[in-house]
Amino acid sequence: MKIDGNEIRPGNVIEHNGRIWRAVKVQHVKPGKGGAYAQVELKDLRDGTKLNERFRSAESVERVRLDQKDYQFLFADGDHLTFMDQETYEQISINAELVGDPLPFLSEGMVVAIESYEDDPISVTLPETVVHEIVEADAVVKGQTASSSYKPAVLDNGVRIMVPPHIGVGTRVVVNTIDAAYVERAKD
Repeated sequence: MKIDGNEIRPGNVIEHNGRIWRAVKVQHVKPGKGGAYAQVELKDLRDGTKLNERFRSAESVERVRLDQKDYQFLFADGDHLTFMDQETYEQISINAELVGDPLPFLSEGMVVAIESYEDDPISVTLPETVVHEIVEADAVVKGQTASSSYKPAVLDNGVRIMVPPHIGVGTRVVVNTIDAAYVERAKD
C-alpha cells in the first residue's frame, strides 16, 4: 500500500531502498524556505541498523503489512530459540537477537507475538509485564524514607532492578519487560 511521505507515523513499517524499516521517530519540519518534509528515524527490522531520512509529501513509500501470530516458547539451544505455533503445533527456530533486550525475561511456556514478513520472522514481542521473585536485595538504609528512594535487587532470572525499600527477598514482583523496571508487588 503506497502512502505519502508526510503520512509516515511512528511504528509504521515501510519498504525503502530494498529493505524493511520501522519508523521510530517522525518529526514534521516546515522550513522558512523550501517545502515541508518529514524527518524520519528508521530502524532496519532485520539487522537493527538505523537511518535518518527525509520524505517530502510528493514522495510515496510502500507501507508493509506484517503478519503477527502467537507462538509458545519451548526451549533455547545456544543462540537459537524454538517456538511452537499455537494453532498448527508447527515449530520454528529463530535467532535470539530478534528478541533483543527483553531476552532474560523469556521463560518456557511463555506466549509471545512473532511478526513476520513473507514468512520470515523479523521481531518477537514479549508480554508487557512478567512476574519474578526477588532472590537478593540490599538492606534498607535507615532514615532513607523519601518516596523516591529505591534499592538494588536481583530477580530469579539474574536481572538487576531497582525496587522500593519495603520489597525483600522472596517477594514476587511485577516487572516491565521493555525497560526492566519495577511495576508493583505481585498479587498472588
